[in-house]
Amino acid sequence: MTLPIDPTQIDPDDYGEHRTVLEMDHDEAIEHTREVFTDAGFGVPVEFSPSELLNEKVDADRDPYYVLGACNPAIADRVLDVTEKMGGLFPCNVVVWEEEPGRQVVYHVSIMKIARLLGIAPDDEQWQEIVDETGAMVGEAFATL
Repeated sequence: MTLPIDPTQIDPDDYGEHRTVLEMDHDEAIEHTREVFTDAGFGVPVEFSPSELLNEKVDADRDPYYVLGACNPAIADRVLDVTEKMGGLFPCNVVVWEEEPGRQVVYHVSIMKIARLLGIAPDDEQWQEIVDETGAMVGEAFATL
């Protein structure tokens, strides 16, 4: 199978990639990340540990890996006014995984930018305002992490 685009040719800024490393234990990093994103204007209505689930269900022996589903309800409401398809990408996930004990990676990609790249959302001024607003919030969070 050949992809319709070459992923190596896409600049990480085009899909809003953010990544940082926290020098702390895994649970502390999850709590810190949750607090920082809440302070930046996000709620966290969904969170789960794929590593715990997989370790339990299929004896995967995975290192700690946690997903925080961040959301700003006012922005989510505006987004759904533009395109109902965005629900397939909700919420905006922030992932925390243990690279090694005492070293956690926090990672996020912009579902708003990805939706535009995929044609799920329009490439217009209204959508750009949403991209800019959510981008500023995520940027603030990562600057604080």
